[in-house]
Amino acid sequence: MPRQQERVLSGWAATQARAVGDQEPKVVLSSGEGSQNAFEFSFETLRANVFRTRFTSKSHPLPPHPSARPMEAKLDGVKLTVSSPSQTTKEIEIGDVLIKVEWTESSPLLSVAYSESKECPILQDLPFRGYAVDGPGVAHYTRYNRGTLHVGLGEKAAPMDLSGRKFEMSATDSFGYDIYRTDPLYKNIPLLINATPKGCVASFSTNHTRGFYSIGSEMDGMWGRYKVFRQDYGGLEEYTIVGRTLKDIVRTYAELVGFPLLVPRWAFGYLSGGMKYSMLDDPPASQALLELAYKMKEYDIPCSAYQMSSGYTVAEQPPKTRNVFTWNRHRFADPEGWIQEYHKLGMRLIANVKPYVLGSHPEYEKLKAANAFFTDPHTNLPAVARLWSAGGGESGEGGHIDFTSEAGFKWWYDGVKKLRQEGIDCIWNDNNEYVITDDNWECALSLPALDIPKELEGRPQIGIWGRNLHTELHGQASHDALVDTDPESRPFVLTRSATAGTMRYACSSWSGDNTTSWESMKGSTALGLNAGVSLLHCYGHDIGGFEGPQPTPELLLRWVQLGIYSPRFAINCFKTFTENNIGDVIEPWMHPSITHLIRKMIKRRYALIPYIYSCMIDSHREAIPPQRWMGWGYEGDPEVWKKPLTDGETQYWFGDSIVVGGVFEPGVTQVKIYLPKSSDADEGYVNMNPPYQDFEAGQWCTVDAEWHGAGIAVIAKIGTAIPIGRDVQVLSPGERENVAGLPLDDYRAVEIFPPEKASGDRWYSTTWHEDDGVSPVAKNRVSSYTVAYNSTVASVNVKYRREESSGFTALWKTLVVILPAGDVRSVQSEGHTVSDLGRDEHGRRRFELL
Repeated sequence: MPRQQERVLSGWAATQARAVGDQEPKVVLSSGEGSQNAFEFSFETLRANVFRTRFTSKSHPLPPHPSARPMEAKLDGVKLTVSSPSQTTKEIEIGDVLIKVEWTESSPLLSVAYSESKECPILQDLPFRGYAVDGPGVAHYTRYNRGTLHVGLGEKAAPMDLSGRKFEMSATDSFGYDIYRTDPLYKNIPLLINATPKGCVASFSTNHTRGFYSIGSEMDGMWGRYKVFRQDYGGLEEYTIVGRTLKDIVRTYAELVGFPLLVPRWAFGYLSGGMKYSMLDDPPASQALLELAYKMKEYDIPCSAYQMSSGYTVAEQPPKTRNVFTWNRHRFADPEGWIQEYHKLGMRLIANVKPYVLGSHPEYEKLKAANAFFTDPHTNLPAVARLWSAGGGESGEGGHIDFTSEAGFKWWYDGVKKLRQEGIDCIWNDNNEYVITDDNWECALSLPALDIPKELEGRPQIGIWGRNLHTELHGQASHDALVDTDPESRPFVLTRSATAGTMRYACSSWSGDNTTSWESMKGSTALGLNAGVSLLHCYGHDIGGFEGPQPTPELLLRWVQLGIYSPRFAINCFKTFTENNIGDVIEPWMHPSITHLIRKMIKRRYALIPYIYSCMIDSHREAIPPQRWMGWGYEGDPEVWKKPLTDGETQYWFGDSIVVGGVFEPGVTQVKIYLPKSSDADEGYVNMNPPYQDFEAGQWCTVDAEWHGAGIAVIAKIGTAIPIGRDVQVLSPGERENVAGLPLDDYRAVEIFPPEKASGDRWYSTTWHEDDGVSPVAKNRVSSYTVAYNSTVASVNVKYRREESSGFTALWKTLVVILPAGDVRSVQSEGHTVSDLGRDEHGRRRFELL
């Protein structure tokens, strides 16, 4: 059972004079229980749909380094009405949102409702128990809205709907986890969204400490069903965000914590990985990895990068442990020369680095003397932990880097900077969950950029500051080093663990060390959807499974078929069933009977990069996740609010145009998939795989999905368009050199999906975005391209517009229009000469607009 030392305070009174405070859209209260440790409760209106609650005291301070920078009130031009029906009540009406704060009872009581349903609040504190002191931490209780959808929390076990379950708010190294049962996983993001057809509300806590979330899993006769967020240390700072849709919530949340970073364009290709290669001594790892790159060429499988597991840092002499920022000179005799050779083969390198130092590390004593580790108050010496050192399950003693230490932060920054100078392209912050055994270990708090509140100058305990604060600062140290070393390139930090603030520095993440099974593949979709609403947008999974047995041909192909329709596509593993130190790997050609099908899928992934990358630009600018729940934008369809769609396991939107439905059992040859309807104007959908049939919107459909034939269900929405490029790796327009001789990104086509019947005066329009693919955001220029079409029974009329006033000019000069298979109409275009290019390998008619 979690620790529980609750105390509900009473005697609340307003701290402001009534004449002053009545018309202000905020409430400030103080408890009357002892002046020495009096608690303050405050409620503030910050935006038309953003509110902040604080519940603090000297002993329970605000988060000292919150994961979201404090939002300032901005209410100019916002229409609101404030009233005080009684001496202990304040009501705020802002737009169509009604707020009521009462403090008659023993705990303040907040209620949030929409004006049309004010008798049924969308958020309401639990009477008599809303805010409680809980030992060194606090607890916040709210009513549980039964039968509604709860999503978020960053990354939690499947299914997507979190209702009726409880979760530990922490992060751990959950190697080989059970995707339906293991908790916690790798992220600590206390953002919970309650979504309903009538509106949504989110609660977000800015702390980095550990805690606990019960979402209707607790109940008793006194209190009924409720939600409770229990925070182990410190006071509460919680933002409430109200919106009509999930899109409203996620966009506003991004305004609070930061929009997703823009990822380099090349990173949406195939990312290869595997522990085995960098662990080899004979042949040395450098040679084995070059052979891997040559095999990619031999099998005609495009690959953009290799994720270098930490084997490159393993010491050459016993104890053969991982020593971050060192090179094994037997495995890599000339790291810089080897990196240059790898680049010539068209593959970038993502180096694994872990934020701890084993006692055998050559710089351990130096860091110890510089106070770069946590301090154990029992010994007044650097805190010692058992850390992963060699093969699976093997460990050694050492220390975590304390990123509040100036020496620790700088040492890490310098290490990353050196790797980048040697030619490493990206940094992979791994094992950064900060699994620490004692919250009383002390932080150095010597980092100059750290703002230390006066009341915390004598409280350096990691529990108070939050162990996952170091996950965030770890991301910042890697990010800043990359930016300072190469300011003309977009920084790429891949992180395994994350807080809300970490993603201001890391642009990509994944679901960690999953297992090889049909069940794991199915549950991964739910993780991806919750990650998306939590702003983990360039997110994916280790295709085929990281741990466990090797996938069968059918399972591997199904996973690749699904994986190419995710923001991040990587095959990486450590199969410990063969050899504990080296492990086995998944290779695209491991099952010769399906290699041609794997190649076909990976090439399709590359062709889709213009579509995927445009989605990521929308992610960066508008906080729209590329991978979305089926109800995103279709909230008026009652079916999306029912199981199995609320489980989020079997199908999802990939961008605006594509519905993806996977196969999650062996031997299955058909997929049952739901195609949502937003209005009567919806034209329906078309199957992008054989037999290419059309479907009406708002119905369940059965789609052919033979594993070595049509593949999984991939359905396009009629009236949309999908921009595509070459099906190989290309040179991004902004890249300064081309040592690999990659082809230019000078081909663009759009796959369009006109209705079978004539559309009359109705035109369908799609806009996508492009840039040079590598420039940092401050110097980036984004151009937009719009294709529009309508149809008659005999032809499809197409027009397109290039909007390149930003200064970025795409390398492609003409546009190829591709009709769905079976559509025998011709394409016409005003202002463009149209050339019939014949049919492609799928029998689709193609026309070039010159």
